[in-house]
Amino acid sequence: MKAGRVTLEQWRALVAVVDTGSFVAAAEALHKSQSSVTHAVQRIAEQLDVTIFRREGRRSVPTEAGRVLVRRARQLIDEAARLERLAGALSAGEPAELRLAVEIIYPTWHLLRVLAAFGEDHPDTRVELYESVLGGTQELIERGDVDLAIASTVPPGFVGERLLEVEFVCCAAPTHPLHRLGRDISLADLRRHRHLLVRDSGRRRSAGVSVLDAEQRWTVSHKATSIRAACMGLGFAWFARANVRDELERGELLPLPLGPAGQRTASLFLVHPDPDRAAPSLRRLMRLFRQRCEIERRADPEL
Repeated sequence: MKAGRVTLEQWRALVAVVDTGSFVAAAEALHKSQSSVTHAVQRIAEQLDVTIFRREGRRSVPTEAGRVLVRRARQLIDEAARLERLAGALSAGEPAELRLAVEIIYPTWHLLRVLAAFGEDHPDTRVELYESVLGGTQELIERGDVDLAIASTVPPGFVGERLLEVEFVCCAAPTHPLHRLGRDISLADLRRHRHLLVRDSGRRRSAGVSVLDAEQRWTVSHKATSIRAACMGLGFAWFARANVRDELERGELLPLPLGPAGQRTASLFLVHPDPDRAAPSLRRLMRLFRQRCEIERRADPEL
């Protein structure tokens, strides 16, 4: 291998020759002279001491080594383009990473669709997601650990816009003893059975949050654990209806006949420490959350 380094422009010339099928067409595509494209490819062969093309009649066909180099060159060119986009975004004040706290009662498929749309617009922006509970969300906002939050309460000194109303449903597996009572269920009935809860992720317990004083209680860290435990008949819980819609449709969970006592709702707010100074990517993420909630609300007025 000879001294010197292959430049990005030389790799672009090589890829263009393979993509267009000839040195003449590659020169036209790159707006360069044919001689400069030919020289660039020759320099790669000389510097790397490798045969890139072989002649087949009047055509230049890539060798096996040439095909490997072209494949890797495409990756290099794509990565260079990504790096240039990232540098441009950083110079314009865009953050390299966005930190997001979302209450676990926010519908999971809402969140994933929003993040998917955001990823298409900003593929180079990293997202750190905190799936938080009650006081944990508030503490993340207050400490400045997140750039955006979807919270059930707006901490003092911050501004939040109402985003979504969440309906809760008290339910248990069809085999649970509460479903075999054959009558409406009272809170006293619930207290005699295991209550499934998700732990507040904050260091200080949220004030004003009522917890049913059941004889048995399991407190877990993730909503998925709570949902699975309920489906297995291990207890009952109040779930955000949107988060157990599939289990309800499949009959793995059934609402308990509680009447008015079982009706619970909560509001979720979009909270940003300083909306006026938000970077364009963050404003885009906020718009996507608003749009997704509006789409789901029109599709299902009960949301």
